[in-house]
Order: sequence, then C-alpha cells, then structure tokens
Amino acid sequence: MHEMSIVVELLDQLEAVAAENGVLRVEAFTVQAGVLRGVVPEALEIAFESASGGTVAEGAELTLEILPALARCRQCGLEFEPGTDSYLCPGCNQADVDIVSGNEILLASVTGQQKNKESGSHED
Repeated sequence: MHEMSIVVELLDQLEAVAAENGVLRVEAFTVQAGVLRGVVPEALEIAFESASGGTVAEGAELTLEILPALARCRQCGLEFEPGTDSYLCPGCNQADVDIVSGNEILLASVTGQQKNKESGSHED
C-alpha cells in the first residue's frame, strides 16, 4: 500500500509546518493528488488514522482532492487531458507527450490550533 509512504511524508510536512507556525494541533488539512498517482481515498484515510497517533495531526480531518491529468503534445504543443492509458494527441494523432500535471501530491492547506504568543494560551 503506497498510501502509507505518502502519509509518512505528509506527517513529516505537517510536523514541520506546525513547528514553523506555532501550531499546537493540526485540526484539518487538504491534500491534492494527481489522478496518475493512483491514490485510493479509503486507503489513504486508513493509513493516516494508523500513522498519525501521537503526532500533531492526530485526529485531524483529511480532505483529498484528486487532480486531473494534463499532457502536452511534443509535436504540436496541444495540451489535453489524456484518457486512461491513452496519450494520443487529439490534435495531431501522435502519442509523444510530456505530462504537465496529474502526477503530483501536494499539501495544499493546513488548519490548526495556534499558541497565543502573548499569553501562552491556546487560540482557535
């Protein structure tokens, strides 16, 4: 299950973001994953619940947004959304493309409980 390795990396990023911004607890975060990564939402959620215990993100709400693939034809320059296992350019009928997007995994947003710098108390 490659979702576990994704979650481990996300937890590292969440810990770093929390430390840099004085966040005591991550309440919610959004992950954007390209369709070509083949992320299974349920598997990602299970992996997150399993791995996040004892971290700053324990109990946080995970939102996954799947991003479409986008290819650019090397022959004619047309950008298009390829079909499943089909990279044939609709403009020139060549299957010679660069993948522009659809293979990424990004930590898009984080919401958390931040420490109040003046009084040392917690702030929502």
